[in-house]
Amino acid sequence: MARYTGPIWKKSRRLGFSVLENGKELNKRPYAPGQHGQKRHKSTEYGLQLAEKQKVRHMYGINEKQFHNTFNRASKMEGVTGSNFLFLLESRLDNVVYRMGFATTRRAARQLVNHGHILLNGIKTDIPSCRVNPGDVITVKERSQQLDVIKTALEAQTHVPGFVEVDAEKRTGKFTRLPERSELNQEINEQLIVEYYNRLG
Repeated sequence: MARYTGPIWKKSRRLGFSVLENGKELNKRPYAPGQHGQKRHKSTEYGLQLAEKQKVRHMYGINEKQFHNTFNRASKMEGVTGSNFLFLLESRLDNVVYRMGFATTRRAARQLVNHGHILLNGIKTDIPSCRVNPGDVITVKERSQQLDVIKTALEAQTHVPGFVEVDAEKRTGKFTRLPERSELNQEINEQLIVEYYNRLG
């Protein structure tokens, strides 16, 4: 299944969940799109598990194969599989760029990485799924530091998570540690995703 590139607000309404994590998509019309959008039917257990998977997959903006591969990696790690899964998603380069405030959305952060505007430990890295390790330093390339999209994002930034450090003036940041579960979206029930993949075998 390819990465979803359609209207994200419509997807958020379909899932009943703010994919952008700011709630704006659901402010005016907090129900599914379409003629029968307000007539919600009770979901089955499988339906709830599938919906939870889709919420997280669209939130991080990755395709099904990448998502499943990340889950498989998390299941082989020590500790709680669901939490490890979220930590792996959070340590993707595009997500860390977003968390540092260099982009207003993960989609915009992915574009910055794809276009070669980001350096990881001083090395140009254009792979959004590249894993960032604690202690790694992320910098906006010198020629890209005055891009309007980055300026706008930094000006709009209201919160910096505790697991990153950012120097907005120098356009650089450090991924200090893996996040704690309490620092991530509390609307996500990762256990449903674990149950979904366990059901598939």
